Amino acid sequence: MAIISYFCPQLKIQTLKHYRIMNNKFSKETLCVQAGWTPKKGEPRVLPIYQSTTFKYDTSEQMARLFDLENSGYFYTRLQNPTNDAVASKIAALEGGVGAMLTSSGQAANFYAVFNICEAGDHFVCSSTIYGGTFNLFAVTMKKLGIECTFVDADAPEEEISKAFRPNTKCLFGETISNPSINVLDIEKFARIAHKHGVPLIVDNTFATPINCRPFEWGADIVTHSTTKYMDGHATCVGGAIVDSGNFDWDAHADKFPGLTQPDESYHGLTYTKAFGKMAYMTKATAQLMRDLGSIQSPENAFLLNLGLETLHLRVPRHCENAQKVAEWLEANPKVKWVNYCGLKSSKYYELAQKYMPNGSCGVIAFGLKGSRDEAIKFMDSLKLACIVTHVADARTCVLHPASHTHRQLTDEQLIEAGVAPDLIRLSVGIENANDIIADLEQAMNQI
Repeated sequence: MAIISYFCPQLKIQTLKHYRIMNNKFSKETLCVQAGWTPKKGEPRVLPIYQSTTFKYDTSEQMARLFDLENSGYFYTRLQNPTNDAVASKIAALEGGVGAMLTSSGQAANFYAVFNICEAGDHFVCSSTIYGGTFNLFAVTMKKLGIECTFVDADAPEEEISKAFRPNTKCLFGETISNPSINVLDIEKFARIAHKHGVPLIVDNTFATPINCRPFEWGADIVTHSTTKYMDGHATCVGGAIVDSGNFDWDAHADKFPGLTQPDESYHGLTYTKAFGKMAYMTKATAQLMRDLGSIQSPENAFLLNLGLETLHLRVPRHCENAQKVAEWLEANPKVKWVNYCGLKSSKYYELAQKYMPNGSCGVIAFGLKGSRDEAIKFMDSLKLACIVTHVADARTCVLHPASHTHRQLTDEQLIEAGVAPDLIRLSVGIENANDIIADLEQAMNQI
């Protein structure tokens, strides 16, 4: 079974060597273009789409050894696929992790990341300012599975956040830059808290991307992504990813993580930490969760994602440059009540952003207009270049009113807890000309 491309037996030595060279020697710009796929003589220069559900072997014994995790290889795309694994390898290299897995969506990635170490009767702690869909997943759906989540104010002191931990707490979760409130997570603080309680820190790094922030360098243990956003960058394919740093010592806290440190009867008593070492977490996620739940990313979507990754290092700086100009214009506009963008010196998160993301944060701005909700809606309806869409973080400028759209399933109390003000407008600044974006915002504001 292939966990990531450099675990495939035919490519194991070559691609593992390639991965180390790419990870240690080259910059993120080069990794975006070159990592993941290493063609041999006569093979396609561009990553091919392995559009096959299954893979051939010569003997029954060969197939049996794959099912027992005794050999590495491909046999069914629901578990893994060569196209997917090449892209996962690239994302692992960009984040500085030991392994990665693609999922069908960012929601699936966050679910798998937590569910891989939690089961009925367990508990985890999470920042309250996260994407509304993830909030609902953790607060409602996972509760139905017997897994309880306590939400905390990420800006609270360490001592206060620590009070949320229990003996059965299994992880701490947060977003590098929260969606849609655009708050910046103090990753080092969260890592200290998590490790003090013997659990890993999981960080959703979707908005910052590894171009602007690599959470592993600040103490995070596991990173997730909605690859649907900046990584794809063109709004063409839904997907997610989980990356493991390989740094968390599961055996040191064996009593907390029996799924990793005790025999798995579904694999003839195999123990993941003993059999796979630093790859224990990713192997279990693939061999067990993906086997049983099947939220795989399609090979074609992985192919499209790879095209987006090849220009990620070019697009992200342009998003940030444009967003900075737009945020400054909004802040100076008399019709704007407030702006939250961590690139502004007036932001309470400016210092954290300079610490974790000195080269820029993201292209998403949160702001509110003076006046009623109806006026905010009229403003959005008057935009011509920017579109109202249920999406964020692609090449085109778009806008959304979360309380009316993505977060409308939350109560007013939950909205406030999640840091979503009723008047919050989420503006995702694209890579068009910044002056054209500002002109569009200006003409729309003149309509209210």
